[in-house]
Amino acid sequence: MPGKRLSVVVTRRLPEVVETRMKELFDVELREDDSRMTPDELAAAMERADVLVPTITDQIDAKILARADERLKLIANFGAGVDHIDVATARQRGIHVSNTPGVVTEDTADMVMALILGVTRRLAEGLRLAQSDEWTGWSPTAMLGGRIKGRRLGILGMGRIGQAVARRAAAFGMQVHYHNRKRLRPEIEEAMDATYWESLDQMVARVDVLSINCPHTPSTFHLMNARRLKLMKPDAVIVNTSRGEVIDENALTRMLRAGEIAGAGLDVFERGHMINPRLQALPNAILLPHMGSATLEGRIEMGEKVIVNIKTFADGHRPPDLVVPAMM
Repeated sequence: MPGKRLSVVVTRRLPEVVETRMKELFDVELREDDSRMTPDELAAAMERADVLVPTITDQIDAKILARADERLKLIANFGAGVDHIDVATARQRGIHVSNTPGVVTEDTADMVMALILGVTRRLAEGLRLAQSDEWTGWSPTAMLGGRIKGRRLGILGMGRIGQAVARRAAAFGMQVHYHNRKRLRPEIEEAMDATYWESLDQMVARVDVLSINCPHTPSTFHLMNARRLKLMKPDAVIVNTSRGEVIDENALTRMLRAGEIAGAGLDVFERGHMINPRLQALPNAILLPHMGSATLEGRIEMGEKVIVNIKTFADGHRPPDLVVPAMM
């Protein structure tokens, strides 16, 4: 669509530098506040835009897509995950979908290590104690956590983020194990000194820390179900920075309460921001509000990718981060 100044609707507030650049390049409609759009607002936006820039909080299903105007030709997602978008229906309606892969890798891997350390060293419990009036001073047996050096880390999902986690874990002296849909090439596996497990059951039964780094798909929904969680060692911990739906949250909560799993560090939850109150009350769980990729640098890079995708499309070319069926 060369020569045309595209009408772009952004559904959430983005970093100021990103919004300013969009304003320079496109006929852009920015969000006044940072509240998520209602379904009706989202549908109305799709009726007046050439390009929609949504985020993970926007559920774009077949029903919403049916209300899109014919002028809508690109959904330039602000984020790598697109499980909130019915990509197949969008394609059927002639709407391209792009995303921002690779941007969150390092930031999310940092957060995985922060959660591993936070859970094993009981940082949340220590913080609460230090901020209360109950701490009476140092004791040789107080607040004992565990050393991560020498522990076995199991990585479920060895894509970009999983491999970034593996590199960090190796620097901390952890032994890296992994389960993935496809085994890594021998040279990559050797460089990370990583042990591959074809059987997820066999891996989770042996590791001390399990990190969830796989996407949410129909095949990964409740991949860590009650049966598989029970295979974990009682002194093991689980960390999830990927998608909440991969873990049966109710089963995990029951096992944490019963001491059948030592601890959990969760940045994502099965029902989005609706966190199980029983999980919130547990002292052996560190819960974060989806902060895994929340760095200013990462958000700006994400916005730059969105802009490149829109600009390339506006110039009549295929967006570099076009989501194709093989990626779904």
